[in-house]
Amino acid sequence: MSDTPANPLLTDLLAALAASPDNPALGALVLNACLSGADAAALGRALDLSGPALLADPAQRDAALALLLRQRDDERVLRLAAPDSAAALFARARQRLDAGARDEARALYQQAVALNPALEDAALASELSGKVISLAAARRPGAGAQTSIANDDTDADDVVRLLQPAQARIGFADVGGLEEVKQQIRRRIVTPFLKPSLFERFKRRSGGGILMYGPPGCGKTLLARATAGECGARFFNVAITDVLDMYIGESERKLHAIFEAARRQAPAVVFFDEVEAIGGKRQYSREATSAKLVSQFLTELDGFAQNNSGVLILGATNVPWAVDAAFRRPGRFDRVLFVPPPDEPARRAILQLLLRERPQAGDIDIAELARLSSGYSGADLGHLVETAIDEAIEESIEHGRESPLTMSHLRTALKDTRSTTLEWLTTARNHARYANQGGQYDEVLEFLKRHGAG
Repeated sequence: MSDTPANPLLTDLLAALAASPDNPALGALVLNACLSGADAAALGRALDLSGPALLADPAQRDAALALLLRQRDDERVLRLAAPDSAAALFARARQRLDAGARDEARALYQQAVALNPALEDAALASELSGKVISLAAARRPGAGAQTSIANDDTDADDVVRLLQPAQARIGFADVGGLEEVKQQIRRRIVTPFLKPSLFERFKRRSGGGILMYGPPGCGKTLLARATAGECGARFFNVAITDVLDMYIGESERKLHAIFEAARRQAPAVVFFDEVEAIGGKRQYSREATSAKLVSQFLTELDGFAQNNSGVLILGATNVPWAVDAAFRRPGRFDRVLFVPPPDEPARRAILQLLLRERPQAGDIDIAELARLSSGYSGADLGHLVETAIDEAIEESIEHGRESPLTMSHLRTALKDTRSTTLEWLTTARNHARYANQGGQYDEVLEFLKRHGAG
């Protein structure tokens, strides 16, 4: 690596440092200029002049070592860094890989990344795993033939994982807020699953259906997964593509097959997201096949020949006014629950869950964040935290060491994010005011009145 600085101003500063190498103020000025300009050549020259004393500040030391590592100045890093530090382990890993000791290099690299995740290098990791063979390694004397394994490590388990990603079982404790909705689900669904003998004594069947509606991103899908986790039941997440088919009669056959599989494996929870896609109002359907699919759905829910004991049907929709009214009859979707945007206590709970197990400073005020994020859905809060995390990661990469999430990151993210529930609430208000047959949207009106959005 050349020791000629890229910045002419640094040339003058380095000349001054050469005349006065023990001047700490001048050394700090040169170091800051090297780091801000990411000039590894000037940094190397400054270190040669002033020695390790130039890196007395731990934060600047980490940033300087990270800059030298990016320039592959491993020899200088090993002279400056502590032998057991992440930077030294990383530099030694590269050296051992160049020497052909891949296993030793891989172990050193893993130790380095465990100490400082900001040093993670995807290209080096691929080379250490043998998926990529560098040109230098291939040309090394005595290297012999190299076998690429880049496309040979996908086994049957990987195929299953890609087609149907495994999801950890969750419960209501993993869902922030929505206590009223949880209580309704617990009373109507979870308890019959957990105490079947008591319900049998009272001739009360388990199973049934609940339709959840509300703005996008407020936790309907998460509630469905948590319900299955609370019940200890098998969870069937039915996508639209699992049902709809271009051939006549195939959609109805697929829907029947899904219900039959759930009945065989009861207790089971069958979840239909965006249920209006297969249960839309028949009078608005332009095709007879769509009306037939709705009729098949209704038959599966409580048809003469069906026994759905132990099978819970959950539906979720953002447009309840588009769902066929026949689904609301008892025995089908017995309960229709409004899943509102989280209130301030719920936002605090959601933020605590979202920030759990993330590197964070001690200055984060969750109460302030909850107060400033009025109208945010759970998804909006997730986006807020992810936006702040991006800032922290970028800062970590820039400084060469892990920079925890701070309140400053979150305040900046608040300025860059917006609530996405307002448009839905405006539309729902119109339906609740002018098309509220049977009081089906009373919960929406109550929510709007309580939060001053009426």
